[in-house]
Amino acid sequence: MSSITSTIWPIASDCFPSSSILADEVPTASAIERISTDQGVRWLWLGVFAAEILWDDESWELLSLGHVRRAREDGALGVLPVALSQRAALHILEGDLAAATSLIEEAETISKATGSQRLLAVRVALAAFRGRESQASELAEVSAKDAAGRGEGAGLTFLQWATAVLYNGFGRYEEALAAAQRAVDDQHELLFSTWAAAEVVEAATRSGVPERAVSALRRLSDSTQASGSDWALGIEARSRALGSDDEAAERLYREAIGRLACTRLRMELGRAHLLYGEWLRRQNRRIDAREQLRTAHQMFADMGADGFEERAGRELRATGERVRKRTADPRAQLTAREAQIARLAGDGLSNPEIAARLFMSPRTVEYHLHKIFTKLDINSRNQLHGVLASQRNEGQPQAQ
Repeated sequence: MSSITSTIWPIASDCFPSSSILADEVPTASAIERISTDQGVRWLWLGVFAAEILWDDESWELLSLGHVRRAREDGALGVLPVALSQRAALHILEGDLAAATSLIEEAETISKATGSQRLLAVRVALAAFRGRESQASELAEVSAKDAAGRGEGAGLTFLQWATAVLYNGFGRYEEALAAAQRAVDDQHELLFSTWAAAEVVEAATRSGVPERAVSALRRLSDSTQASGSDWALGIEARSRALGSDDEAAERLYREAIGRLACTRLRMELGRAHLLYGEWLRRQNRRIDAREQLRTAHQMFADMGADGFEERAGRELRATGERVRKRTADPRAQLTAREAQIARLAGDGLSNPEIAARLFMSPRTVEYHLHKIFTKLDINSRNQLHGVLASQRNEGQPQAQ
């Protein structure tokens, strides 16, 4: 366990007065199960925040799932939107944008019904990773005014990080650098300003001002080295590769891909393949570049990350590769979450039973089923079992 992990998890455990389950250990599923509903509703958000700071994606998964479950069990409608948003943010980095959309919409429905604060920032991040510039810009403007009005500096830093991701996705590096630098300059915020440091490194090196990446890389390394997780060290290796010489760069890109492949975060892995492919093309290694760029292009296409997909496509074409336009209807494939729900519904489970199994609301299950029926061109759950069985027999993928 890294020094920062062994320091922060015991601090977080102080929030659970009747249990020391987080002290001296990284959270486990069984440990989280021992947290009472009341304690979980009140404090698991802090555990999620600690996991994010620690670059600990597995704990983020366990703690966010536990927080949503406890909030549902307690009927804590004031807390549930926050829990859903934290989990949605993880789904975004996992590349499951459909699942993130579902959770965000549920959070907004609850917020509207209870008259509580709307959580727009995570929707900005979703639009950024999808490459929806106009939507991201409009939402960011509204969210920034709300955050500024409440004096929430962290909210503004999050928006600047998301904006930097949007423009790096498009390859508009000067705009990305401007947004990311504003986020990094926030010396009082510990999480999103650190994430933004990686965006500064990418944008600065690609904008022809590599000297501006030096302090950002130092800021990033302070955090990633203290963590020592595959996520952290993968992001650091990817960032260091951008400013390294030929031999070191290749080693670092390979390290980044190897480490990020061990995490849940397919979006970050896709970006590592993209950057490595771009570097290989600039080394005139076109055949090697095509392999990496094809991987990145397919990953982004599967995830629905349109900005990064377009950037990977441009790079592929620059290698002489002919990039096929999408010919298949994107509705014909199910996301991983939709495939899971379709399978359970096809097995005869009711919406409440599926909701209990997956720790979501019956309303969310109904929302997913409506999308599933549309994609599969069916009109009832009785048809699901046969359609899914037919896909398996034909060897067609059921999930992106």
